[in-house]
Amino acid sequence: MRSVRMRILVTLLVVAVVGIGGWQLLPSQNQNKTIKVGTTDAVTDLDPAGAYDAGSWALFSNVFQSLLTFEPGGVEPVPDAAKSCAFQGSGLKTYRCTLRSGITFPSGRTMTAEDVKYSFDRVKKINSDVGPASLFSTLASVTADDATTVTFHLASADATFPSKVATGAGAIVDKDKYPAGSLRTGTAVDGTGPYTLASYTKDEKADLEPNSRYQGYLTGTGRPVELRYYADSAKLDGAWKDGQVDVATRTLPPDVLSRLNPSDPDKRVSESDSAETRNLYLDTRANSPLHDVRVRRAMAWLVNREELAGTVYEGTVDPLYSLIPTGITGHTTSFFDAYPAQSVQKARALLTQAGVSLPVRFTFGYGIGRGAGKEEAAALKQQLETGGLFQVDVKGYEWTAFQKTWAAGKMDAWAVGWVADYPDPDTFGAALVGTGSTMSTGYSNKIVDHLILDSQQYADRTRAAGDFKDIQTDVARDVPLIPLWQRKEYVVSTEDVGGGQYLTDGTGVFRLWRLQWI
Repeated sequence: MRSVRMRILVTLLVVAVVGIGGWQLLPSQNQNKTIKVGTTDAVTDLDPAGAYDAGSWALFSNVFQSLLTFEPGGVEPVPDAAKSCAFQGSGLKTYRCTLRSGITFPSGRTMTAEDVKYSFDRVKKINSDVGPASLFSTLASVTADDATTVTFHLASADATFPSKVATGAGAIVDKDKYPAGSLRTGTAVDGTGPYTLASYTKDEKADLEPNSRYQGYLTGTGRPVELRYYADSAKLDGAWKDGQVDVATRTLPPDVLSRLNPSDPDKRVSESDSAETRNLYLDTRANSPLHDVRVRRAMAWLVNREELAGTVYEGTVDPLYSLIPTGITGHTTSFFDAYPAQSVQKARALLTQAGVSLPVRFTFGYGIGRGAGKEEAAALKQQLETGGLFQVDVKGYEWTAFQKTWAAGKMDAWAVGWVADYPDPDTFGAALVGTGSTMSTGYSNKIVDHLILDSQQYADRTRAAGDFKDIQTDVARDVPLIPLWQRKEYVVSTEDVGGGQYLTDGTGVFRLWRLQWI
């Protein structure tokens, strides 16, 4: 989830800012009417310890609270369930938060520091293959000092820890409702966010009601929302055209996005810069046909990003040549520097050096329904098979199965979008290329790990730019992944719904409470 600024194509009429985090639009007779929002971002799990994906975290940011959150367009987290948080002493290794008073779970029980400790401890203890435990790699222990004070003890200096606390990984659960050593089953959610989950049907919909008990950063909650999930972009587009949803986001088909007209009087369109990226991840383990770095470098010489962006995505994404996207501190063009243009000759020379039999055959997986994943996979297969150097066996997977398959090391290459967790280059570091990364490529480089840790010691994040430049150079040399593109964010709503441009701004928070009837 990003140092992003919105570029709004349609301006909505906003009347006033009411207190911190609050706002209102002109009154409407539809204020209690449910707003229907369509998306293709499926939910992996309703338990924060078991999900690390955009669809799950979008829901979490509405039904759970973290100690901290992000303001729209903000790069520094602000208190939410916490009244205040700060590092203690020097060294950025002790972080303490004091809870707000009056926060209660659906059961009526008051949230305490024990709930906070319990929530963080169980994420690390469960350590789900598709969960967010990797975000807390620097967290050594948590103590509940009293009912309202919690202290995080870090194994090493980590200036980015507050940002990690503000993510879905930091969602606070009721310790009486969630088992300590396993994921909670069923469809019930016990959180303290601005919404309660009234009902949930997997892969179909989530009904959200404003939480009258909410106490936090926001001065008020939003309108009732029905979040509808669609299997693929075409089905979302069909639902939008048929008037089944009032808001469509993440993600309409590229051909639809490319034709959006901001002057259309029948709808509101917003386009925003985004730090969401998509990479082709490669299995570097010894039993993989891609284990030899020369084979992976040969692949890097064959990928044509401009062709992907221009044909498959019709200009709705930008070619990406680095681990860290544009707009984020430390961005470079390391892959362009190392592999400036498609070259079958250079790829063949590397494979000859590696002494492998041609064509090199490997499996390539993608998530079904995730934007233009199928079309992208076909285009990449064609590019990688240029010159007869590779033979690519492509297979699509349902989203949850896709995550479990790559986590289990059962495919050689897979394309996945990465929505940054917070607006800092660190979110593209340990999670993607650190030892034990959430992408399970098997990649491990002690120098990269050291650079990641070194970068975390700087409270002034501009000072970390040098470390991230070196990280990107090493990644371009080792090729555990191949950057493909950087997304632009689009939200379309009916003319009587405002706030669509605030839904997402690159901080991993999905602000359904900003949607209003106007």
